[in-house]
This record gives sequence, C-alpha cells and structure tokens, in this order.
Amino acid sequence: MKLIEYADAEMMALDLANTIAGELESVLMGGGRATLVVAGGTTPGPVFDSLSGADLDWPRVDVALSDERWLPEVNLRSNARLIKERLLVGRAAEARFHPLFVPADDPEEVLAEIESGLIPCLPISVLLLGMGVDMHTASLFPGGDNLATALAPDAPILIPIRADGAPEPRVSMSARVLNAALSKHLMITGTAKRNALEKAQNLPASEAPVSSVLSDCTVHWSP
Repeated sequence: MKLIEYADAEMMALDLANTIAGELESVLMGGGRATLVVAGGTTPGPVFDSLSGADLDWPRVDVALSDERWLPEVNLRSNARLIKERLLVGRAAEARFHPLFVPADDPEEVLAEIESGLIPCLPISVLLLGMGVDMHTASLFPGGDNLATALAPDAPILIPIRADGAPEPRVSMSARVLNAALSKHLMITGTAKRNALEKAQNLPASEAPVSSVLSDCTVHWSP
C-alpha cells in the first residue's frame, strides 16, 4: 500500500482525476478498450467533475460501478444516477456505461445477465474505491450475509449483499475482481477514516473488508 497525503480535498480530487486520466490514456494507447470502475457516494464526486472533461478517447472506455444499491436509477440513492450526473457528462458522456441494476425484485434473479455484460470488460484497467469508517469498501460490509463468498479466491464477479444498516440489498464486485485491477486507488477523507485504515491493516478481511484490496493499492487521503 502506498499512501499519498494532500493539503485539502480539492487538491486531492484534481490530482486523482489527472492520475486516473493518465492511466486510462496509457491503456488506450495499447489498443483496444479500457475499463474504469468507480465507487458511488459523495466523496468521489469532485474527481468525477474533473475527470469528465479529460481529453480521452471516451468511446473506447467502459465505465462500471464497484457496487450498487438495488434501486432504480431514478432513486436519489442510486449510484448510477450519481455517475450519470457527475461523470458521464461532457466528453465522458461518450463512454459506455454498464449498470449493476436491472429491474427485478431481487438481484439474484438477474446477476447472471449483468455479469455477462461485464465479462468482456475485465480485468479492470483503473479502479477507484472509497471506504467507510466501519472499514467496508464497495458493498463488502463487515457482517454482510455473503461476505465470505465475496472474499473467496474463487468468488464470482458479482455478489448480492445484505447487511445491517443497509436499507436495501446491494450488488458488489467481489474482492477477487477488484484486486485484479491493473491500477487500484482508494480515496478517503478525515481523521476517522485515516484511523480506520490504519486499524484495517492489522485485521483480517472478515472484520475489515477493505484490507482485502490494499495490496498494491494507492491510498489518497486529505483532512
């Protein structure tokens, strides 16, 4: 794990957007397509705002979420809604988006269908994750009903997750798929999350799921 500290969140967002754009450009220069997987939530929003204007061959970029609430895009809590409002605009509007939600009562009914659209996009080229103070990342929550499956070396691409404190089911990429990314970034802010990160490094992934993706990961932190 490599840790980069920034004076403030604005500087971090600009630097991280430039870094991600450069990494995507390097992949695209090799021919073919590039895959960008990002977290939802409010923290990466400023990164998306900057990245959306990057001068990239966006039609050759596949964009997906690391995880999603099992909610339609019209819902204010939908990660897909956030991505479409803040990342897939401007130049980046030409990227190909792969949602993790399709209309169904339960994610288990349609996971195979969603996975089939992701298979050609793997491995992930560039990954941007966040972390909660409970040391979860993506929707890999401590105590989640399918956490052990999500952390297994032979885990499928997507895992349905239900956890205390999560009002609706989630769908998350497994640790195996996240870890296979060519470049991994974790973005956190504040003292509480910095302390949680340090704690996670000494805990098993079953207690601190974020520890499952820290190897060769660059962590970006601002107060």
